[in-house]
Amino acid sequence: MKRKIITTADGSKTIQIEEWDEQYHSKHGAVQEAYHVFIEHGLSLFPHRKIAILEIGFGTGLNAFITFLEAKKLDISVQYTGVEAYPISVAELQQLNYVSELKAEGYAAEFLRMHEDPWEKNFRISSDFSLQKQRKDFSRIEDENRYDLIYFDAFGARVQPELWTEDIFSKMYRALNRNGVLTTYAAKGSVRRAMQSVGFTVERLPGPPGKREMLRAKK
Repeated sequence: MKRKIITTADGSKTIQIEEWDEQYHSKHGAVQEAYHVFIEHGLSLFPHRKIAILEIGFGTGLNAFITFLEAKKLDISVQYTGVEAYPISVAELQQLNYVSELKAEGYAAEFLRMHEDPWEKNFRISSDFSLQKQRKDFSRIEDENRYDLIYFDAFGARVQPELWTEDIFSKMYRALNRNGVLTTYAAKGSVRRAMQSVGFTVERLPGPPGKREMLRAKK
């Protein structure tokens, strides 16, 4: 499917799949969405800790990069696992402006490493941030009691409903440690019910720009 780079409302770039009219990040603001959904309502719950994070949809690397930057402020040591079936291309990577938009020029090399270092291997981005990228479909995740936090950033249920089912959320539930948290931009009733049916306690929260609500689930 054809993909193109677009500029979102906050000035940061994302990738759009034209056939689906779907974006990797919100067209109302890629950076704003990432901070609201995954940092404010996810990472910030774990200050001064060593945690393991699973990202469903590594994509552009924006969520991983922001987590890397914010973990330093929160004094968090992170083991980050990003699952992605279809990695972005070098040409697409070169058009993303996250380093400049986040005023993180001092960490441009780290952002590049997140994409260029090999898949399926664990490597250190810094002394307190390790990354492993796994190239596979989300349905192949079989981890148990491994993660403290899941960033569920799959394409929306409108275009890929199979990623928002009881089967997938059952895998997410098993992958989390006790008291682990899953946070997502989604707010559909069917998604909330699928989460609840596998054992999650689910709360509705104010959504990022352009969305009224989002969901956060706890094991």
